[in-house]
Amino acid sequence: MTTLVTGGAGYIGSHMVYALLDAGERAVVLDNLSTGFDWAVAQGVPLVVGETGDRELVAKIIRDYRIDAIVHFAASVVVPDSVRDPLAYYRNNTVNSRALIECAVNGGVRHFIFSSTAAVYGNPVEIPVREDAPTLPISPYGWSKLMTEIMLRDASSAHGLKHMILRYFNVAGADPQRRTGQSTDGATHLIKVGVETALRLRPKLKVFGTDYPTPDGTGIRDYIHVSDLVLAHCDALRQLRASAPSSTLNCGYGHGFSVREVVEAVKRISGVDFEVESVPRRPGDAARIVADTAQIRKALHWQPRYDDLSTIVEHALAWERKLMGLRGAHGGARAQFERA
Repeated sequence: MTTLVTGGAGYIGSHMVYALLDAGERAVVLDNLSTGFDWAVAQGVPLVVGETGDRELVAKIIRDYRIDAIVHFAASVVVPDSVRDPLAYYRNNTVNSRALIECAVNGGVRHFIFSSTAAVYGNPVEIPVREDAPTLPISPYGWSKLMTEIMLRDASSAHGLKHMILRYFNVAGADPQRRTGQSTDGATHLIKVGVETALRLRPKLKVFGTDYPTPDGTGIRDYIHVSDLVLAHCDALRQLRASAPSSTLNCGYGHGFSVREVVEAVKRISGVDFEVESVPRRPGDAARIVADTAQIRKALHWQPRYDDLSTIVEHALAWERKLMGLRGAHGGARAQFERA
């Protein structure tokens, strides 16, 4: 059995590939390298450079590698960018996903895990938010993911494609062994931005919105360690292969931290008191969103290992320091790094 990991050269996808290898599984990666890196793909894993919307290419991969499962990470993920360029998000996240699902059905793929997002909930009324809460996205990014959820459920009903839809909350941290991590230039993830600022790679950190209806005025998010998120994917794949029913599950810890709390954690752990600037809210950002995690813990028997903000920041900081060393060793050209 071989698993196709789309976006497997990116942040979360590269962690998934390592997890599959650690479990003795075979994997192949499909990535267009627009935000991913060939060196982030584990040694010995085939990397096919291309688009998930290329049906001929995807069909060939499914056939040649005898794919029995697809874990679909490939997507555009920056909420404000989706507001500025919605059609690009609908093309990459929705249209390409439709083509991938069609190839999975036609190629006899049995299991499909989809990387969705808490952005499908918009500004939820009840916190923590359950999977059966209304889905009312407030950004094209959220809508692009919700549309794919709907397509996948319909394809499952019509064609028997077993699936798991995993709705991510805020993913952060890095592989504890420092094999991979968040490496994209200009990333917008708060903890990534924070550790870059602490290491003087950015002049200051901007806090987008200090007038939210929260205790300190900044947005509150449920931060999940990337390794725990990937563990949920491995658990989901195992359950699907054991004939578990298709499901939609939240991926978070069930408690949140404000932007100010995260910034203070980065300052404390790094030992650097960097500059912070308060600026207006960004379009598409929710005030507060925290997961209800009862269903994922029950359905997948998922037991997270890194549910600690300090640990998440420590791992992100360790990866960023390694990345700085790699930049220096290769003259700043990330594309020339040796594959891990």
